[in-house]
Amino acid sequence: MSAIPADTGASASASESEPGVQVWDLPLRLFHWALVLSIAAAYVTAEFGGSAWTDWHGRIGSFVLALLVFRVIWGFIGTEHARFRSFLPTPARVAAYLRGRWRGAGHNPLGALSVIVLLLLVAAQIASGLFANDDIAFAGPLSDAVGKRTSDWFTGWHERIFYALAVFIGLHVAAVLFYLLVRKSNLVVPMVTGRKAVAGVRPAIVPNHLPLRFAVAVLIAGATAWLVFSDPLSAPVQATAPPAATADW
Repeated sequence: MSAIPADTGASASASESEPGVQVWDLPLRLFHWALVLSIAAAYVTAEFGGSAWTDWHGRIGSFVLALLVFRVIWGFIGTEHARFRSFLPTPARVAAYLRGRWRGAGHNPLGALSVIVLLLLVAAQIASGLFANDDIAFAGPLSDAVGKRTSDWFTGWHERIFYALAVFIGLHVAAVLFYLLVRKSNLVVPMVTGRKAVAGVRPAIVPNHLPLRFAVAVLIAGATAWLVFSDPLSAPVQATAPPAATADW
């Protein structure tokens, strides 16, 4: 998911109707659409659900944390175009792109920048939510570890970061529409099918034992979210008996 979609930079002779090559693997596509739905659900539960949906807002936050951890892991052990090293916007790649000499099937250097910014915004949103509170029905699992004043500070940033995230998502939608209407390139279909019609580009390299890699990434992501949202830093509150009454002599 990126605010500036990937432009292959390959020859325009490739037709949108051609089968194309496999670029985006299934785990990456599942991550993309799960993140889209999760962010939408988080917004709805926060803005319209009131205290009745507070628990669901927290559950969605834990799921987004798991998605984020999964994406980071998959950026090192996934297929070729899912790996960070394949699309990091190095100065050489940016210069080649600006000169019109960049070629590839994955994210172009500007699209890569948007991916990184998006992941950082989501990470900041989740991190701030862990310490936030709404003074009514919700307290982040780590809010007690920092105290009320600091928790309120995180709450303010949790809201501000969401607005930045919303703007970024708006840019993403606008870019997708620009590519569809102006450049006649549908960027949604490849994120569903995983295939792109690009000339002179080989399919993505698939590493060995991909299902096992996927299972490991899912287990680590799920365990991380569970450990964080199970509130391991908070000691259970011990019930204390009221002080014994003393005779008033």
